Formats: sequence, C-alpha cells, structure tokens
Amino acid sequence: MNITKLTNNALINLQTRYADRDTAIRALADQLDQQGKLNDKEAYLEAVFAREAHGATALGEGLAVPHGKSDAVKEAGFAVATLSNTLQWQGIDEDEMEDVNLIFLLAIPNAEAGSTHMQILTDLTSALVDDDVREAVLKATSAEQLIDLLNGKETEKETVTLDETKPTVVCVTACPAGIAHTYMAAEYLEKAGKKLGINVYVEKQGANGLEDRITAEQLNKADACVFAAEVAVKEADRFDGIPRVEVAVAEPIKHAEKILKEALEAKASGARITATDNDETKKVPLKTELKRALLSGISFAVPLIIAGGTVLAVAVLIAQIFGLQELYATEDSWLWMFRKLGGGLLGTLMVPVLAAYTAYSIADKPALGPGFAAGLAANMIGSGFLGGVVGGIVAGYVMRWIKNNIRLKPAFNGFVTFYLYPVIGTLVVGVLMMFVVGKPVAFLNQGLTDWLNSLSGSNTLLLGAVIGLFVSFDLGGPVNKASYAFCLGAMANGVYGPYAIFGSVKMVSAFTVTFSTLIAPRLFKDFEIEIGKSTWLLGLAGITEGAIPMAIEDPIRVIGSFLVGSVVTGAMVGAAGIGLSTPGAGIVSIFLLHDAGLGGFMAGAIWFGAAIIGTIISTAMLISWRASAAKKEAKKQALESVSDAVVNG
Repeated sequence: MNITKLTNNALINLQTRYADRDTAIRALADQLDQQGKLNDKEAYLEAVFAREAHGATALGEGLAVPHGKSDAVKEAGFAVATLSNTLQWQGIDEDEMEDVNLIFLLAIPNAEAGSTHMQILTDLTSALVDDDVREAVLKATSAEQLIDLLNGKETEKETVTLDETKPTVVCVTACPAGIAHTYMAAEYLEKAGKKLGINVYVEKQGANGLEDRITAEQLNKADACVFAAEVAVKEADRFDGIPRVEVAVAEPIKHAEKILKEALEAKASGARITATDNDETKKVPLKTELKRALLSGISFAVPLIIAGGTVLAVAVLIAQIFGLQELYATEDSWLWMFRKLGGGLLGTLMVPVLAAYTAYSIADKPALGPGFAAGLAANMIGSGFLGGVVGGIVAGYVMRWIKNNIRLKPAFNGFVTFYLYPVIGTLVVGVLMMFVVGKPVAFLNQGLTDWLNSLSGSNTLLLGAVIGLFVSFDLGGPVNKASYAFCLGAMANGVYGPYAIFGSVKMVSAFTVTFSTLIAPRLFKDFEIEIGKSTWLLGLAGITEGAIPMAIEDPIRVIGSFLVGSVVTGAMVGAAGIGLSTPGAGIVSIFLLHDAGLGGFMAGAIWFGAAIIGTIISTAMLISWRASAAKKEAKKQALESVSDAVVNG
C-alpha cells in the first residue's frame, strides 16, 4: 500500500522540539484532529496512552511509533515529527529507555485494527531500517522531501548473490500473527548482515506462508542459523547440523548485530548442533515452551475454526430462515453436505490439528503423527479442545523423550523417522489418552449429567444458572457436552426449558469475543481481533468454538468472564419458563420458542435479550480484567525503571 496517502504536509513536523513524550503525542494528536482524522480527540488519546502503558512503542534506531486503535478515529492516518532534541521513550527492553528522534503517531479505526495498522507499521519499519533513508528523513527540509523518501523505498528488493568468501548466516523469523514483527525482525537482521560484511538470508514464516525460502545452496554454505520466532518454525529439520541461536522475534529489532555475532561464535566453537542437541544444551523455560506450543497449535487451528464455523453457521441459518430443516437433515442433500463440511472442519479436524501442531512445536515433525492421534483420541473420549491441548503437550514430550533415547545406526535413519517414531509415539500417546485421560472424563460427564437431572423440575432459575455455567466452561468440551446431553434428554421427555437455556447461552461467548475486541482492540492481540470479526456470526448459529483461541491464550480472564455472563443469561431464561423443542439452536430459534404464556414477541425478546445482557456483563468484565492487567504491567515496568535509576545513580 502507498502509506503516504494517509498523511499530508500539515501532518509533518520537521526539526521540532517537545518537552517530553506525552507533550509530543498530544501535539501530533491535535494535528490529526485538525485534519479531520478524529471524531473524538480525547477518546483517541486515551487509546494511545493505554497502548503506551501496555508495551513499548519505541522500536530502536531512534524510531517511535505510538498508535491508537479506536472508534474515535474517523479515518486512518498518521502524523510525523523529526526532532532536534531526543526524547526518552520506553524501549523493547523493559528495563531500558531509548533516545527517540523520529515519531510516527498512527490513528487507526477499530475496523482496520488488524489490517491497515499492521501494513503501515510493516511498511514504515521496512523503509526506515535503512540507515541512509532514516538519516535523510531526519535531515529533510520539507514535507514533500520526507514524503518522497518514504515513497522511494517501495521498490523491489535487490537480488543478493552468495559471496563464498564471507561467512553465511541463515535466519527464520516468525511471530504468532505472522505480520509486523516477522518482517521487522527480518529487515533488521539483513541490515545488520550488511553492516558486518556477512551473507545473511532470512526466511519469513508469516501470514502468507514461507517467503524468501532458504535455498539448498544457502543451507549448504551456512555457518550458523538464527531462529527469531515465538511459534514453531516450519520444517525446522532443514537446519539440523547447523549451529543455532534462538531468540524472541522482537530481539533482532534491538540486538541484530549481537545475535549474528553469537551465531558465528557458535560456529567458531566447532560445535555442530542438531535440533536434538539444541534441546538438551539450550534449556528453554517450561512456561515459555508451553506458551510457544499453544500459540503454534492455535495458529494452525484458527483457519479451521473460522472456515468451518462460518460454513456451518451459514448452513444452519439457511435451514432455519427458509424452513429447510428436513433438507438439512436429509443425507446427501446439498444443504446436508455443507453442514457436514463445516461440521467436519470444526468438529472432526479442529482438535487433531490443534493437538498435532502443539506437539510439533515441542518435538518437531516426528511429533505430528502422535499429535494427530492424541487429537483423534480426544474426540473419541469427548474431552474437546482442552483434551486436544493436553494431548498435544503429552505427544510432544513423549516424542522428545523417544527421539533422545531411542536411536539406531545412521543406516536405519529412514526406518526410525518414518516408521519407528510415529508408530511407538502413536501407541504410547493413544494409550495415555484413551485409558488414562478417558476414564476420568467419562466419569465427569456422567456425574455432571446426573447432577443436572437432579435439578430438573425444581428450581428453574438455579437450573438455568447451572446450564449457563456448563455451556461456557469449556466451549464444546466434556462439561459443555454433559449439559447438551441433558438438554436433549429433557427435550425427548417433553421438557423444553433446558434447551431454550442452552440455545441462548451459546451466543454469549461468541458475542463477547466480538464486542470486546471491537470496543477495546488495544487490549487484544491481532489474531484475537481477527477472530472477533467472525465470531458474532458463529454465535448467531449457536457455535461456541469460535471463542476457543482467545480462551487458550488467556483462560482465566476469558473463560471467567464468559462464565459470569452465561450464568446471568441462563438464570434469566430459566426463570422466564421459555421452552424450545427444535434442536440446533441458532438465532432463528427465536421464532420457534414455547412462550409460556408470555406471547411470542415477549418470549423472543427475553430469550435474545438475556444473551445480550450476558454478553454485556462478560464484555465489561473481560475488558476490565485485561485493562487492569495492562496497568499492573505498566506500573511494574515503571517501578523497575525507577529502581534501576536509583541503583545506577
């Protein structure tokens, strides 16, 4: 995109001075407001400063990119300031402040939080990572000159040939969203390579797949490799036998030269580190490893959740809107096939994919087979996505142990890789999942169903609250399925209240994801924002699985907020005595309710209104908890900075 279309001469300030960071942000926000970019300047500033409290926006090399994503922004734009004096700004390293002399203040509408924002950030950093361009921008004497400099970088990258007289380092960059940091880290590594006079080739494993793939020639000539990643590197076994340095994806933005030097030092030591050796010699903290594994599993499962959930939602809505329930249930009909396609992606494939790539992050490609087996076993025993996560972790660590302890002569490598590892891993993991995890889950399911049956017909308000709690507890897992089985059983016996509760509550979690990411996108990661754009549709079809990725990322706050809103929704519908005798839920069930003497309109208003009220409560709680966590983190960083300042005099 041509990012310079988002600014103009009146938004560019050359060789100016500000007293401090906050003064600079306010001055640039005034200009954005004057140029008609904002609906509400104060609300926009609130979003900007909340983002500053959440994490660093100084990206190194004197560049700061503060930004606010808010409905207070009328249209996307940015203001620029080159400074005659440097300002202190919180840097990537939590315990360090950076000198900033170039500021880009971005204003992004909520609707463009996951797209325009990332594109601007990537394009800016790609342009300004070049020392000559950045220096020219700082010395620009007119707004036109600065705009021309930014436009001038939108050219194709030159083709660099391998210079065999120089050391060669191959790199991979990857972040959970696969957008900004993936490309920013690559740019800084390439720039540092030029400065050090070495060959540096970077493969970006981002949202568009593998870009600038490392070639066989580059691998053969490589003296060392760098993984700057927070998710599992795809096809990592290509780099086996090459000395490796592993860092977080943001590290090269600040320490690219240091990282490349460390990689070459590994080569100088004479060690040829394989992936297995690296696991043994470079101990990654368990918390970091588990987080990386979960993010990897989520990143591969999200496309299935969105695609499968949307296809299934459309099939359900078509059936209910046009009265095609019979066609929907008729095997081999076109609507039945769409239903099976969406349901297969969401129900059959989602958990195995989640488990497989969680395992893959821990033990590389040999763990894929056992990981898929763990996911299938989780489906068989009805443990849902939580079982898939547990199964993936179990498969990963089992396969790591097998790789480290079961080895044969090199002549048998093919047999070991393609037969021995997957067969042993699958058998071990399958036994653990089906016979160790399975019985407790089955016992839990039966116990929950028996308890729900004991509540039926006594206290409908309490019954509604309990069903609400169970529906959102694990989003399609065993607890949810226990309540579903109870509701279907009650319906079969002519008791229709429980299923009406179930249908209303199922909308709460999906709506909460959408509402919270729209209202306060600064508190959520980019993949959560993208998911939020479609979960409302899944909620209308009564599908809870769309909320799973956010729940995995932050289970206590996310599921905790879902539960409170769901309990309120369930209690309201239960107390009203509304019934539903048509399976499938979905928004069109509003026309099929048993009104309990309230009238069709009032029954529908209570049924859907209860879901909205529950959503409002859950959304308010989630935003409040996330904001509180962000403030605590900012306070912690501030205290650490003060402490360091006192210690250092």
